[in-house]
Amino acid sequence: MFSKSLRLAFCLTAASLLPMSLPFPAQAQTPLQTAEISAQLFLSGVESEDPILIVAAAKLRKSLHFQQTDRAPISAAEVPPEPPAETAPLGWHAMLDVAAELAAGDDALLGIIDDIRAENTKGVATGQVYSITSIRAGGTDTYPPLPYTGGEYAEVYVEGQAATDLNLYVQDAKGRLVCSDTDISAIAYCGWRPATTEGFTIIVKNKGTAASPYSLITN
Repeated sequence: MFSKSLRLAFCLTAASLLPMSLPFPAQAQTPLQTAEISAQLFLSGVESEDPILIVAAAKLRKSLHFQQTDRAPISAAEVPPEPPAETAPLGWHAMLDVAAELAAGDDALLGIIDDIRAENTKGVATGQVYSITSIRAGGTDTYPPLPYTGGEYAEVYVEGQAATDLNLYVQDAKGRLVCSDTDISAIAYCGWRPATTEGFTIIVKNKGTAASPYSLITN
């Protein structure tokens, strides 16, 4: 139990320090990067059945507060039915539910999970918005150009269900690829600094074998 307590303390401390400790050019960790790290911890915890990783993920996720917006792709063939609102982005409540299930019988860890639930800290609204849609297996969603300001760091993040594989591409106004994230994962992140103010096209591809709901978060 002592070693488990040390590991939990390390994970929670690391979660709180991630915004300061991870490299990021010229500014602090951004909310979208924090969301990505939280999802990575959660997926790793689920895969390894490790509730401590999931607790750390929930701790990070609880610090975020994104506003939902109405946004839909302009080209999406055979779109599945609209997903329920709770499918994505995954909330800290749901993460803690998973952690509690895996921690059954561990009173110390369950107590920490209850403490995190009871914390009064709330995520601060920082301007990021998210939309939720579904994408068919092998499908491609293309979004209308989103305006980004020249010289300011721009970000896009997508988060789907654990079993899917989402790829993310960003093109400038001339159709040139400026960023992509194509690893095999249910999450994808792109960050870049536009030279000029212009609209950028976001493309999401589902490389998985099943339809999936996903959230698209932008700054």
